[in-house]
Amino acid sequence: MIATQDRSYYVGCSDTSMVVGNWTTKTFEKWWLEKLGLYKNTIKTDAMQAGTNYEHKILDSLKIEGLEKDKQIIIGRLRANLDGNTDDCIYEVKTHNANKEFKVTKQYWRQAQVEMYAANIHKLFIVSYGLEENDYINYFNEIDKDRIKMTPVEYDKDFIEKEYIPKLEILSQCLERGEFPNGK
Repeated sequence: MIATQDRSYYVGCSDTSMVVGNWTTKTFEKWWLEKLGLYKNTIKTDAMQAGTNYEHKILDSLKIEGLEKDKQIIIGRLRANLDGNTDDCIYEVKTHNANKEFKVTKQYWRQAQVEMYAANIHKLFIVSYGLEENDYINYFNEIDKDRIKMTPVEYDKDFIEKEYIPKLEILSQCLERGEFPNGK
């Protein structure tokens, strides 16, 4: 779990859908104001809190030799926060409601791509864990290994080189200048 929650001045891996998405929406504008340090997102849900509190316990339950937690990689204005990694694999933890099947969304897939790019590690598993009702109120519950699902994500070099990096470069220049990418 990363110590600072300040998301200004850097573009994170979980921001990838904003980077490659539509830059003319109100949602983008609000997100960009946060990147410029002019807006603070204070939304905290029970699901977000539970996910944060269970992340290390989930990783520890995997018993992976040489697992590093909370590695941060900075490349220009890109800041990648890895949940867990070894020298040759990344483990991205996602919690979800145990009553629903976990699916790797486009947003999660994109995040995984940028994590692999930043770390120069092209093997990644999304480690999903289904939270039950009691897990949201008691963060001291033991991890139930039967609720862990490991989903591999394959690296897509074309997405990174053709779609992501060109847009990240534009946004990085705009961040440096303190302006909107569309000239606002």
